[in-house]
Amino acid sequence: QLQPVESGGGLVRPGGSLRLSCAASRGTFNYYSIAWFRQAPGKEREGVSCVSSGGGSTKYGVSVKGRFTISRDNAKNTIYLQMNSLKPEDTGVYYCAASPRPYSCLMDTSDYGYWGQGTQVTVSS
Repeated sequence: QLQPVESGGGLVRPGGSLRLSCAASRGTFNYYSIAWFRQAPGKEREGVSCVSSGGGSTKYGVSVKGRFTISRDNAKNTIYLQMNSLKPEDTGVYYCAASPRPYSCLMDTSDYGYWGQGTQVTVSS
């Protein structure tokens, strides 16, 4: 069974950058669309970004558009989220999730059946 594993979280100052990675500890991501979600304390999980299985379609949440970039390297079975100009409101646990949806991706948690355990991102001075 497909198992995403996130890494790359940490503590960063406002304005800084982090790159998150999502690798498959079991199975391959090649035929799955992949999304990043985040959840701050006391808030619902929200979609950050997603990428289609072939990489040709990407989507971003309004709050991160222009600052975050999602990419995938199918040869390495890894998806990346480059996060620049980080703000305190970006703080939360970031989750990687996989969906068998072909050709496109959705930022809707109900579309994703495979989830990682999450990685903490804290933006604070």
